[in-house]
Amino acid sequence: MLNRTNEEAMFKLEMKSHLMQIMMDARKIADSLDETEQCLLCDLESLHDQFNEMHAEASSFYLQSYMEEFTPGFAQFSLAIEHLSKQKHGALIVIQRRDEVEDFIQRGTNLHAKISASLIESIFYPGNPLHDGALLVKENTLVSAANVLPLTSKKVSPSLGTRHRAAIGLSGMTDALVLVVSEETGKMSFAKEGVLYPLTVKDPEIRK
Repeated sequence: MLNRTNEEAMFKLEMKSHLMQIMMDARKIADSLDETEQCLLCDLESLHDQFNEMHAEASSFYLQSYMEEFTPGFAQFSLAIEHLSKQKHGALIVIQRRDEVEDFIQRGTNLHAKISASLIESIFYPGNPLHDGALLVKENTLVSAANVLPLTSKKVSPSLGTRHRAAIGLSGMTDALVLVVSEETGKMSFAKEGVLYPLTVKDPEIRK
């Protein structure tokens, strides 16, 4: 518990440092607005990128915090979705927490396998009969694959595909965490309480 508290304190200090840098950069932009050669759009894009990076780092940190009480497999999931992202192989992974999710899903194919990055990647390999549905995880077990999740009824961005709408839908009905890899862009995200967050995985070994 103490180690977890220390990690969070260090993370918040890092985020504070990033925010201070963004504030300094924003002040420089404001002070130079009268310069004729100032590229305001370029400067705003730079600030936007910095905020996006912070958002993604925070999502990764808190995702592990949300998962670690319920499954020991964060490093394996991180490795798997990073590889899936690079290859643009779509994926949908449900991490059950306290709420039982099976009442909300259409059950697919039973697996009852140990968590493994290579197995997760093979499940979502294009052409695999199991790759279109969701992978259900309970504690240290890959319970089933090709599960069908309920889609959200909320109005969402037209750019979000079926996997994202399913992730938002189930996470809005239960306390499950739902990991998503976009087949179109390779971007990673996760849904919690019906909200989708961008995700960046830097090094699965950092916080095992």
